[in-house]
Amino acid sequence: MTPNAVCVGWICSYGTALIAAPLTQRLFRMTDPDLLLELRRIGDALERLAPKKAALIDFSNGSAFVWDADALTCRPATSLAAHELDILRSIDLQKTLLLENTRRFSDGYSANNALLWGARGMGKSSLVKAAFQSLQRENTALKLIEVHREDIGTLPELMNAIRDNPSCRFILFCDDLSFDAGETHYKSLKSILEGGIEGRPENAIFYATSNRRHLLPRDMMENERATAINPGEAIEEKVSLSDRFGLWIGFHNCDQDAYLDMIEGYVSAYDIPIDREMWQPHALEWSITRGSRSGRVAWQFVVDMAGAHNITIK
Repeated sequence: MTPNAVCVGWICSYGTALIAAPLTQRLFRMTDPDLLLELRRIGDALERLAPKKAALIDFSNGSAFVWDADALTCRPATSLAAHELDILRSIDLQKTLLLENTRRFSDGYSANNALLWGARGMGKSSLVKAAFQSLQRENTALKLIEVHREDIGTLPELMNAIRDNPSCRFILFCDDLSFDAGETHYKSLKSILEGGIEGRPENAIFYATSNRRHLLPRDMMENERATAINPGEAIEEKVSLSDRFGLWIGFHNCDQDAYLDMIEGYVSAYDIPIDREMWQPHALEWSITRGSRSGRVAWQFVVDMAGAHNITIK
């Protein structure tokens, strides 16, 4: 038996004995300072054992929030690090898919949980924030809540807070979501996405980004397959997590033309007065030294180029 179980059993037994005692005897004992101290200690123990509940959250003081799992509350984000939607180039299909899904949700219609997966630095998280920013201007009831991967286990408490605010529409966003061997939080996420008696609140939707299509490392799934009695069933539970996302949006490595187009988009949007003939050779060299081409590499080059010409961009 666990220490907590022993403690609870003792407290319950002690409380039962007090209730069963004659009323006059209980009243007499209540005057005993030692007993009062003991009762306070028991009460404190019960409070510690009781599960914490999310406090009533005021979502009127911001549009973007961060879920604080320790305090079971949402704190307003000091700022939203998001580009304008038009700046993001060479991901037109991905933009169309996510924006349409988010617009339906914002307007109160049916929409899918979305998993944005694929190559690193290709604008997955940037697209989520840009799409939210664009639509939040049209509907101020649309809210974004960032949930850190390690806090997935507290999502039921956040869902209760969301149910208490039916006038708002919430996008729950988890960036770089993945699970390693031995982690079990994915089971909580599966229940939130589709399972459970209450199900997901109709005013909440879940967006996640990941480099992994199935959110789990390949070697972890292959190990499960190799050691199981039934290899197919061994990985079914883990693979089924990604199946709970109705919308999959893939991001793939870009070629040179797409890489340069991304840089051109940033240069035009931020009015950086440098001709393409001047920056293009340096941009190609930049990608070679990084060993990759992506939206992140393009942005890093633009930041470096702007700083070298005494220009500030955000």
